[in-house]
Amino acid sequence: MMDFPQDVEIVEVGPRDGLQNESACLSPPQRVLFIESLVESGVRTIEIGSFVSPKWVPQMAGTGEIYAAVKALPDIEMSALVPNMYGFKAAKAAGLKQIAVFAAASESFSKKNINASIAESLQRYEEVVTKALQAGIRVRGYVSCVLGCPYEGDVPLEKVVQVSKALLDMGCYEVSLGDTIGVGTPLKAIEMIRAVAAQVPIDKIAVHFHDTYGQALANILACLSIGVSKVDSSAGGLGGCPYAQGASGNVATEDVVYMLNGMGIQTGIDLNKLVLSSQPVFEQLGRVSESRVHRQIRAQMRL
Repeated sequence: MMDFPQDVEIVEVGPRDGLQNESACLSPPQRVLFIESLVESGVRTIEIGSFVSPKWVPQMAGTGEIYAAVKALPDIEMSALVPNMYGFKAAKAAGLKQIAVFAAASESFSKKNINASIAESLQRYEEVVTKALQAGIRVRGYVSCVLGCPYEGDVPLEKVVQVSKALLDMGCYEVSLGDTIGVGTPLKAIEMIRAVAAQVPIDKIAVHFHDTYGQALANILACLSIGVSKVDSSAGGLGGCPYAQGASGNVATEDVVYMLNGMGIQTGIDLNKLVLSSQPVFEQLGRVSESRVHRQIRAQMRL
């Protein structure tokens, strides 16, 4: 019998990774209401936005304003993505206690995404992490393209391990391993986790699967079976995959919670309230949720 965790921490990334990949922009007040309703559903760890130039990512404009509106919510871990020192200074000025940095395991992706090699990106983030820790700000690390790259195809496991360990060594409290284009399958996911866990403690590893090929839940289940207990997901499956036209992006939080509920694994999240938290967002975006669980529960609510 597989040994699954009794509890799983859901890291809700809809307000950042979800919304930044939507074509429409929600206003800061709309995003505040979304975050507040996620908290009402029982979500306790949320990525609220990112400190990037609104010229390049207009969907994330006003993240500092959003944090000012939600920072008093009790017992909630809130973070925001920062790509460089400029973003870090903005996050620090806004008063955030936690930030995230991201690096790629693929040279091509790193250069096309942030115009820097892997080594250059890690050098950049080392300064950000050092300054953050000096200021008492916790830092989470992301590694993208851990199971495949849109430009290179397969990514060597040693690259994933190298970047993950580098982020941990520079002071990140946790590393989230991202299947950015959603090409991974369960046995490859297990192989990747085991390789990273040889250098990074398993309790410092989170997984971030996109559902482009419908493999996200299977991959999450496989990773839980070998000791992972932290999962990134996006309410309603918000966010497309910018590297696969028309494909879904983040795995839906509703789908993850439904699966975990059926396994008797605790998340602290009320599934019905979770569905209600993202429904207004989809109405504002003018589309329906990617989550089958979301759509089914909404249909039951209308009966």
